[in-house]
Formats: sequence, C-alpha cells, structure tokens
Amino acid sequence: MTPARFAEITDRYASLRLALVGDFCLDRYLEIDPARAETSIETGLPVHNVVRVRSQPGGAGTILNNLVALGVGHVIPIGFYGEDGEGYELQASMAKSPRVWMMCFRRTPLRRTFTYCKPLVLHPGQPPVELNRLDSKNWTPTPALIEGTLMASLESVARELQAVVVLDQVDIPDTGVVTHRMLQALDQLRRVRPELPIVGDSRRGLRGWPPIIFKMNAAELSALTSLPADAELRLISEAACALAKQNGSEVFITLSERGILGAAPNGEVEHVPCHPLRGPIDIVGAGDSVTANLTAALAAGATLREAIELANAAASIVIRQLGTTGTASVPQIRELLLP
Repeated sequence: MTPARFAEITDRYASLRLALVGDFCLDRYLEIDPARAETSIETGLPVHNVVRVRSQPGGAGTILNNLVALGVGHVIPIGFYGEDGEGYELQASMAKSPRVWMMCFRRTPLRRTFTYCKPLVLHPGQPPVELNRLDSKNWTPTPALIEGTLMASLESVARELQAVVVLDQVDIPDTGVVTHRMLQALDQLRRVRPELPIVGDSRRGLRGWPPIIFKMNAAELSALTSLPADAELRLISEAACALAKQNGSEVFITLSERGILGAAPNGEVEHVPCHPLRGPIDIVGAGDSVTANLTAALAAGATLREAIELANAAASIVIRQLGTTGTASVPQIRELLLP
C-alpha cells in the first residue's frame, strides 16, 4: 500500500457513521500485589490484596474502543446493560468519547451487565499473570421487549449508516443481543441496503447467519465447513472462496501466526502473513481489532487486500499490549505499514 492510498482510505474515517450491534460487557481488572499477600484468619486461605481496579468496555466494547481509536466519525452502539454498578461503569466509560452516540444503548432491569472480572498478579519486571476469571452473565433468553427495542433502534438509524458491525459474544444462544430475531432484522437490512457492509462475528460460529460479510478464525471455519483448523492455506483459500460465492459477500479468516486470508464473491483471494513477532504477546482483543479495522476500511472504500493489510497491522500492534485489551490508532498503523 502506498502512503497516498493509506491516507486516502484513513482520511475518510472521520466522515463515517457506523452502528455496532452486539454484546457489550465490562472488562474489570483487579491488579494484585503479591508482595502484600496475607493469610485469612477466618478461613486460612491465601488473600490476594488488590491495589488497583481499572475497567474498560469489553466484548463489543472492544470493537468500539478500536473504532474510536481509528477516529471513526460516529459510532452508534446498539445493545443493553443492567441496572447495576457494572452497568453504570460500562455506560460511563463508553460515553466518554464524543464520537460515541449512546441513544441506542439501552438500560434495562430485565438483564444484568455482562462482566469479565480479571484478577492480575503483577510481579515486578514480568508480564501480568491472570488468575481464574469471575464472570457475570445472563443465562435466560433475552426478553422479547428488549429484542424489539433493539431492532427498532437499528431500523431508526439504518439509513444514515456507512457500515454495521455485529458481535455475538454470549455462550448460550438467544441470551444476548444477537438473537434469532435480530439476525432476521439484519437480513432485512441487507436486502434493503445491499451496498451496506455488514460484518458479522460470533464466538459460537456463523452457522445459520444471514449472508453478510463473515469474519471468523480458523477454528470457526472448521466448525462451519469440517475443514481442519490447521489445514494448509490452499484448502482454507478454497473453502473461503466457496463460502464467499455462496453468500455473495466477502469472507475473512484470521489464522493466528499465519496472518489473515480474505475471499470475495468474484473469486478473488488475498492472504497477508502476520508481522514478525518480537517479545511477549497477549492475544486478547486481537480478533476484535481485526473486525473493527476491516469494517472501517471497507466502509472507506478499501479493496480486499487493503482492508486485510490494515487489519493485520492493527492486530500486530494490539497483541504487544500486555495485561489489557488494546487498540491501534491510525498513526500506529501507518508507522508499522509505512516505516
């Protein structure tokens, strides 16, 4: 990619208006000082003394953070949070940026705020060590009232959008934002606005999703096609190309140390290897940074390969940010791609 083309694509980010439909959660980090370890008098068990607590949006919120870091003009989160302390923290954190329009992010007493609580032991001069997480989730189906409110929110902003990102983060179907009814609404939006990039990602895989732009990892491709996750690139390329032709939309596969592969309905296939790894890495959030950068680039008119190059560089930057869920800015990406 030339410097002129890089500037042409990324300069358009400030004029974009994107919707982000999905499961927003709170990432809460508990920083533990092992030098302050104690033993509980009452139980005789070790005590982990927390010396600092920090929180940031996670799940779909990680994609939000990356879109804001890229300078996208306006991002409209479409999701819910509970009437609890975690929800207060999540809403306040998301609302800090004037680029984030919060009118479609709904508070409800019918759901609790999805939370990942991550205890981190901090040894001087060493990467953080994460202990067992303490998670808070919803285990029952999302009420129809909330589904209807969120679907109406998407419909109300649909005409003004240049792209939509969809992230399904829950483990049990229909307990989050991206329910079967929401997928039907997204399919209807695809039919009404076929030119609109709608990028979908789900930790449970994309089987049964409408034919939007698919973004997945090798394991998720394997679950969808029965192709081994460690298959050679030629076979992955063929599977991605067949899926893109079937859906009539692009397909992107993240392949860890092998980079990212993309396929278009016209048979075009592009593969960009990952950047060389240097020092310790933390892969948390890398996939979400790829999703954010692919969506912003496609909305800004990038080609298949250009979108992959930008997303690949962003992921390389994010994995070097230890003990947090990182982001990549346009200047950081430019420095890596155009040294």
